[in-house]
Amino acid sequence: MTEPVQSNGGFWRSLRSGNINSAIASMRGAQTAQQLAFIRSQMKDNRRPEVLGTPLDELEVVVFDLETTGFNHQHGDEILSFGAVRVIGEQVIEQESFHMIVNSGSPVPPFITELTGITQHMVDAAPPLMEGLHDFMAFVGGRVLVAHAAAHDRGFLNAALWKTSKVRLTHRLLDTMMLAQRLYPEQTDYSLDELLRNCSIPVEGRHHALSDARMTARLWADYIKEIQARGDATTLGDMYVYLSEA
Repeated sequence: MTEPVQSNGGFWRSLRSGNINSAIASMRGAQTAQQLAFIRSQMKDNRRPEVLGTPLDELEVVVFDLETTGFNHQHGDEILSFGAVRVIGEQVIEQESFHMIVNSGSPVPPFITELTGITQHMVDAAPPLMEGLHDFMAFVGGRVLVAHAAAHDRGFLNAALWKTSKVRLTHRLLDTMMLAQRLYPEQTDYSLDELLRNCSIPVEGRHHALSDARMTARLWADYIKEIQARGDATTLGDMYVYLSEA
């Protein structure tokens, strides 16, 4: 039997009494509670062992990037924007992408505006961090995550998830920088710009979350192709073994 939908009693009470601001606050509170419940539900069952047997040419991942107010979440820097794109095997699904600027409540330093193009005005007009996390996690679903220099992004995601929802990221997370270090140990520079140039991937729109995610996705696809061509790994489980041998 379908559960009855619960109405937001606080919203209607405030509206009937003529207090529109309280009504809006009540409605937003209900929305936030729903977003919180969804985010918490998304942190369950993301490390099922059967996923490790997925062939790399069938593996679905979400490659993502974050723009932030600075470079250290432990010192109070916050997420400014999310960018992500879906990849299946070696195919980047360009039309299945996600981009969102959010308001985390922190000011945007001038050097970050210069670097990313994100202004204080854009952030002031953006939805709150909780909404951004909700929509980003809805896009990700239960897929494996991929990022470049992933420890940075994991740290910011965990800080944001804990701040808003008191949960930590449980998704599997792979790092294109670690893959590059394993594939090409003779290199000395593993920056995203250098690796893109090495793979002849045009560097366009750097420090825009979606552009960086798309370029990293192409890098990931190239590495998956290379790893399989070498016979180093054929499944996600093989990939973890391969990386652990570095």
